[in-house]
Amino acid sequence: MIASLAMYDWPHVAAEHDRLWQLVRAALAEEGIEAPEALTRNGSLWTIWESPALVLGQTCGMPYRTRLHGHVALVATLDYALPDAPSGYYYSELVTRADEPGDVIDFIDRTLAFNGQDSQSGWAAPQNHVASLGLKFSHTRHTGAHRDSARAVAEGRADIAAIDAVTWRLIQAHMPKLAAKLRVITHTAPTPGLPLITAKGRDAAAVARAVAAALAALAPADRAALGLAGLAAIPPEAYLAVPTPAPPSQDVPVN
Repeated sequence: MIASLAMYDWPHVAAEHDRLWQLVRAALAEEGIEAPEALTRNGSLWTIWESPALVLGQTCGMPYRTRLHGHVALVATLDYALPDAPSGYYYSELVTRADEPGDVIDFIDRTLAFNGQDSQSGWAAPQNHVASLGLKFSHTRHTGAHRDSARAVAEGRADIAAIDAVTWRLIQAHMPKLAAKLRVITHTAPTPGLPLITAKGRDAAAVARAVAAALAALAPADRAALGLAGLAAIPPEAYLAVPTPAPPSQDVPVN
């Protein structure tokens, strides 16, 4: 059996995620569902997401719509109560260096740092944002993680990055020196947040009830540290409706 909440499971909030998981696990037991004692924090995310042993996982909207839909069961979506977004939705903060002037359009021919080409927040969101203007980011730098994209911009190895708004909160809370080197230009349009999934054939409704019960029982301090406000029911169609941009045509890795 496997359970993972790896998308926002930074070391700084690992204890809070562990306590949340113990509440979920107890609630799953009430539903008659066996679950692992601890969260998995190593191994390939794709291996976790596609495992028939997955009890609960958190993926990204782009992997869900491009590869996982139809092969996993959608459980629900955690609501991080972001301003200017419906329950369960999120967006990306488009950031540049703090002393760098200009709007998004001024960066279109400069270098976009992105965490991965299968990331809704890091790749699809910025490309979809400028696509509405008939533009695209053509100069890119692959970093592997939002934190590394933020660092690449702060250190001048890239000029702009799209940082998942929940991750941006974590950067502000736990990496304030890095956050201070960056400026938010704007944010992208809200899209459905990171979906909770379980292996195909499992009772997704029962898993959702267990997660909801755990969130209700979670200590206020842990809820605040994780930024959680509740659970949202977002249909698969909402995820599938988000456009998927082409992959990067030129990809310069961070040194």
